[in-house]
Amino acid sequence: MRSSASQLVLAIDQGTTGTKALLLDGQLRVVAEASREFPQHFPQPGWVEHSPEEIYASVRQAVKAALTRGRVRATRIAAIGITNQRETTILWDGQTGKPAYPAIVWQDRRTAADCVRLKKNGHEAIFRRKTGLLLDPYFSGTKIAWILRHVQGARKKAQAGKLRFGTIDTYLTWRLSGGRSHVTDLSNASRTLLLDLKKREWSPELCRLLRVPPVILPEIVANDGIFGTTAGVGFLPDGIPITSLIGDQQAALFGQTCFNAGDAKCTYGTGAFLVVNTGPRCIRSRHGLLSTVAWKLGDQTSYALEGSSFIAGAVVQWLRDGLDFGGSAREIEALARSVDDAGGVTLVPALSGLGAPYWEPEARGLICGLTRGTTRAHIARAALEGIAFQIYDLARAMELDIGKPIRNFKVDGGATENDLLLQFQADLLRRRVVRPQITSTTALGTALLAGLNVGLFRSQAALRKVWREDRDFRARMRPSETTRRLAAWKEAIARTRLGLS
Repeated sequence: MRSSASQLVLAIDQGTTGTKALLLDGQLRVVAEASREFPQHFPQPGWVEHSPEEIYASVRQAVKAALTRGRVRATRIAAIGITNQRETTILWDGQTGKPAYPAIVWQDRRTAADCVRLKKNGHEAIFRRKTGLLLDPYFSGTKIAWILRHVQGARKKAQAGKLRFGTIDTYLTWRLSGGRSHVTDLSNASRTLLLDLKKREWSPELCRLLRVPPVILPEIVANDGIFGTTAGVGFLPDGIPITSLIGDQQAALFGQTCFNAGDAKCTYGTGAFLVVNTGPRCIRSRHGLLSTVAWKLGDQTSYALEGSSFIAGAVVQWLRDGLDFGGSAREIEALARSVDDAGGVTLVPALSGLGAPYWEPEARGLICGLTRGTTRAHIARAALEGIAFQIYDLARAMELDIGKPIRNFKVDGGATENDLLLQFQADLLRRRVVRPQITSTTALGTALLAGLNVGLFRSQAALRKVWREDRDFRARMRPSETTRRLAAWKEAIARTRLGLS
């Protein structure tokens, strides 16, 4: 397809708390974007669910709003790219489309005991070796097993091939294609505990261990091609090709033009995710990180190392809604700025357990260092600093694994609008932290892939040339103060983990 100024790419970024639709033209200009939130459901402590119908409704609303805002006819859309919250799990009826159970979100910890049993039965090594992942409730495999075990009739329907499993990319492609395409890409498949990372195919052995019938699994595809076309959705015309599927963190890596081995980025969203491209080499972490597929283009598979913190921007939502701090994220930043420091308060935001490099699913959050002089402003500042401390731990583990420092630290995601957070991050890392002009890099990444796959964009090299920096942050804190603050953080982490013993 020839490049044309009239053609657009529609990126659908389906995240944990909302959906963003972004329209991008052939000159990498954002024509319009719109976002729609949807409800989070917490039926029990440690459980997090979404309604698949509410997710799909947010997609429909965001796309329609973006088209309206940009005064764009949908017939100008040359391709659709989808990026998504990755491990969130949906099972649905292949005929009716009705979900067998609400979507179990990546943050959900209900299968922690199942993971412990698998470890006690000696299965952790095979999962680690084949998938590059740890046995943790974070991933999709044990969520599928839980639904099949607890929903009446689900296992029988699954064994008969009447149910479909998918992460959000799969579910949205199935819906947008009128139920004709049941596919997932390698980046999402590599987050399920069911993919053989070396063979890049579903593992029969791991399916047996988790009692997941392979018949319910989607076809695995690379990141270039046509994965379906729109059919009967109403808010988009029929026949628009879906040419990009990619998990959100891999999409952000692509959107930050981290195309070469050693390139790294960190996304600050609901959670925070540090990812480094390791090229064709699949590095096995020795420091609590995950090996995963970045993308596959043509015959070339690129791998990555990833570290995940389950709570980042979500801690600000918790302050607002759970502790009734009120106001917007910007107002909470202003509250944090109203004091010079956290007043000796340290907040470990382990509200959904500790992710990498600790992997303590039963951990809970901690606030320590409180005095009579502690105010809401000190707690707000400690919450922001807790996000940055977690990323420091991930960066340190990653540097140990790759054997060299991360020199330029590219950042993106909604929380990177917070200058106070990024300045403190630079103070901890003692290196340059770089924010791009377009911080919605998950949406941008899938848009770039979709455009490349229909010829709207020329090459990765051309994309790298148009990437633009917004501003950088460099360490201002004295090294001795950084050392002191890191020592207090390590003590708080030790207290958090002590509570598990």
